[in-house]
Amino acid sequence: MLAVGAGVYLYQQFSPNRTQVEASYHELNKPVFYQGDYYTTSAIGVRESLKLPLALIQEWMDPNIIYEKSSDSVIVTTKDKVLRMKTAELSALINEKPISLSFPIEKKGETVYVPLEPLRQLYPFEVRESEATGAVLLFKQGDVVKWGKITSKKPVQLRTSASIKAPYIANVPPGELVMILGEENDWVKVQQSSGPIGYVKKKELTEDHVETIPVQESKDSYAPWKPPGKLNMTWEHVITKNPDTAKLGEMPGLQVVSPTWFSLADEKGRINNLADASYVKWAQSRNYQVWALFSNGFDPDRTAKALASYDSRMNVIKQLLSFAQTYHLQGINIDFENVYLKDKDNLTQFVRELTPFMHAQGLAVSIDVTPKSTNEMWSMFYDRTALSQVVDYMMLMAYDEYWATSPKSGSVSSLPWTERSVTTLLNTEKVPSSKLVLGIPFYTRQWTEETANGKTTATSKTLTMEAAQAIIKDKKLTPVFLPDTGQNYVEYKDGNKLIRIWLEDEDSLKSRLEIVKKYDLAGIATWRRGFEVPATWPILQKGLQP
Repeated sequence: MLAVGAGVYLYQQFSPNRTQVEASYHELNKPVFYQGDYYTTSAIGVRESLKLPLALIQEWMDPNIIYEKSSDSVIVTTKDKVLRMKTAELSALINEKPISLSFPIEKKGETVYVPLEPLRQLYPFEVRESEATGAVLLFKQGDVVKWGKITSKKPVQLRTSASIKAPYIANVPPGELVMILGEENDWVKVQQSSGPIGYVKKKELTEDHVETIPVQESKDSYAPWKPPGKLNMTWEHVITKNPDTAKLGEMPGLQVVSPTWFSLADEKGRINNLADASYVKWAQSRNYQVWALFSNGFDPDRTAKALASYDSRMNVIKQLLSFAQTYHLQGINIDFENVYLKDKDNLTQFVRELTPFMHAQGLAVSIDVTPKSTNEMWSMFYDRTALSQVVDYMMLMAYDEYWATSPKSGSVSSLPWTERSVTTLLNTEKVPSSKLVLGIPFYTRQWTEETANGKTTATSKTLTMEAAQAIIKDKKLTPVFLPDTGQNYVEYKDGNKLIRIWLEDEDSLKSRLEIVKKYDLAGIATWRRGFEVPATWPILQKGLQP
């Protein structure tokens, strides 16, 4: 009896499980695989008519592809292309030029299916479809695939886990090539070209070859303009009329002017235009590039509606392209402020759609952003990480730490606050230093503090650098350096009122330039021309030299 018991025990311990089970994806008619994982929704169609679920494409190929419900469109944006496909239509647009599709976008319930044909023109990927099972294997360029060959003389059972006690999914015939996905003790995780994934013993296969999916050479026709050294840009504030250029002094070292010419006029995307061809001629005669500023007029409701659909966004883009061509511009600077948090993704999408068109016309694209904070409509609506991947430059408006209507007086831009704002974008937001431009104020504020009934109130007015120096001279004040702000400071009494000014001067400018050097930023952008003193330009020029 002991011998019988031992035999039963040995049989139970060492005999393999003979139970065959369905693969985990068996309910899918046409499973799609990538690197040993399968997607939970089937593909549809075969060969040329193959279509993949949009959500799969977003997860495995490009998270920036969107389905826009308002226009019933799938919109694809790459570095140099914008593809718009409408559901059930065989015509589409690439960079607003019509193309014909053999198979349309298709919707089944809530699932949107995208034909592979147009995607092949935009993404470097390879699809292999099993004739036997219909399974689809997806490969991306540069992927390295290890292949092994079954060396057993009889079919090998593909098990659900690394154990002979695990049930098996399929029999793999001798000599079949399988993809090697990993190893676990004496087992190898493999996938058949027909789809099934499981485990075989190491001794049952040998490594056969390694395949690298070919990398397609990128043909980028856009070569961004690069300044010699660091970027030195200033904004030209145009409210109703452009400045008399005959009265503008020399600005040594300046490379780019950004006049505030264009703004969103209505919810359909029409643009107000204050551009002046004679200003462009003057600027370019002095070798200044002109990157015209386009703002949203700081109207959140108008902005929300203009950004809500592909058609209204494209209306904006086409006008900007036309203006750029008419006035011989070299760049566009986007300045969207006071935007609802719910429009964050639409703003990013607008910039993704705008940039390929601008680059195709040789235009630089930059965007202005505030420091990161918890204020939704001042800061949180910027997806700085995503935006920085698209634009050529990102201008950090590192000012208004204490804003005009602040209930408390303080510096427009203390140096510690400025540096924290920079490091947050570099580290937390992953903005490349080669794209990050430090915004520098040419202005300060004169704060008036009054105390009544034990409560202090503060009001302010904006001062140019020259106006601040005039007050110092008139009141015979001696600036004092404040370590906590890194700036010079003056104050004086006017009756019961306390007047306070944190100064923007030669010292603060040099400190800001040190931040640019310390973090190897792309350069500076100054707000705004006309608020500086003449001596400012040589200081900036020298401070930006290598």
